[in-house]
Amino acid sequence: MVEPKKKGPEFVLKNVRDRKVRLIRLWFTDILGFLKSFTITADELEMALEEGVGFDGSSIEGFARIDESDMIAKPDPATFQSLPWSNDIEGGEVRMFCDILHPGGDPFEGDPRWVLKRALERAAQLGYTFYVGPELEFFYFKNQKGMPEPIDEGGYFDLVPQDVADQMRRETVLTLEAMGIGVEYAHHEVAPSQQEVDLRFTDALTMADNAMTYRMIVREVATRHGIHATFMPKPLFGENGSGMHTHQSLFVGERNAFFDPDDKYHLSSIARQYIAGLLRHAREFTLVTNQWVNSYKRLVPGFEAPIYLTWALRNRSDLIRVPAYKPGKERSTRVEYRAPDAACNPYLAFAVMLAAGLEGVINEYEPVEPTEENVYLMGERERAERGISTLPEDLHEAISVAEKSELVRKTLGEHVFEKFLANKRIEWQNYRSRVHSYEIERYMSIL
Repeated sequence: MVEPKKKGPEFVLKNVRDRKVRLIRLWFTDILGFLKSFTITADELEMALEEGVGFDGSSIEGFARIDESDMIAKPDPATFQSLPWSNDIEGGEVRMFCDILHPGGDPFEGDPRWVLKRALERAAQLGYTFYVGPELEFFYFKNQKGMPEPIDEGGYFDLVPQDVADQMRRETVLTLEAMGIGVEYAHHEVAPSQQEVDLRFTDALTMADNAMTYRMIVREVATRHGIHATFMPKPLFGENGSGMHTHQSLFVGERNAFFDPDDKYHLSSIARQYIAGLLRHAREFTLVTNQWVNSYKRLVPGFEAPIYLTWALRNRSDLIRVPAYKPGKERSTRVEYRAPDAACNPYLAFAVMLAAGLEGVINEYEPVEPTEENVYLMGERERAERGISTLPEDLHEAISVAEKSELVRKTLGEHVFEKFLANKRIEWQNYRSRVHSYEIERYMSIL
């Protein structure tokens, strides 16, 4: 796998100077995966690249207490890109993602980007590069208040004349490509108003940055059309939710470590152990890949979202799917983890999935045989006899499992682990204490 040529500070400074760019947006992410941004002028750029820019971290979710709030945002020149929608500004605008540091220059342990970098460094020490390719689904609605109102009644791959969703998908793809983010394809998904744009796989850190940019672009394009785009996992009752099926593989140099030409499934022992690691630890890290109360409205039977801890070739009802091998395409051998939703923090999600898979490789977990039958048609007793368990059923169960997990604690680091859990406990308490419209509609007239 050939690495893209990295942009350095000199490239950034020359590009800004030659194009007479005046405004530079610095982006970073809080622990929940919300994009944060502030702007500096071109005059401040050289100093920012050398020393970073100070800011108050006490108001950023999961960062610092008010008595230790000084933080440094240091731009990563490798993430330098123009913002295509800023052409009306002289010289346009550019953006860079930042690493968050302590004032002394040490990495800030609450920075999700640093969490992923640590996980990738562990893989690198074992000789691996981690590649991912997520399928991020989302919905278009006419507004963002009240009950969601779809803009179409289309289904999977549907296209109708003057399809406004198709126009927005096209603009989204072109904007992504203009920012150097590769796209494999885009299409209408199963549910009304549901869309999918698949990003071309790349190394996990670049992909996490790309996923954050993608979500921003989807919303930006929709807003310009007077439409609201949402990555909410399950906005419509009785319809499929939005997932982030994550294709992943380990490479050693340019060789795919998941491929074995002599195996009947074309999977190496490393791939099988990686799958075993994902399956063994899936319940522990589900809180990270599915972090919202609403996430668990998607993870229910009947809507293509997985709930059982099984893997299979081709079968899309399992938690892990191995796409069919195509002769001559050994570099494409991969595993697809299907539980995450597109509203997660991609830095943390990629980190915990990698950590779980590596646990299987390092400790040589016993490979699990694929389950080619439809697990949903099995009885509860049969699933129990075969040792098939399930993902957490709600946010409360996910919290209870995650807080006991040494894998999640170690991967996220003490700071993010505790802050993340604290936030999720508050969310669950707020949810469980609130009276919902279902209860009013169901009980008001009969009780």
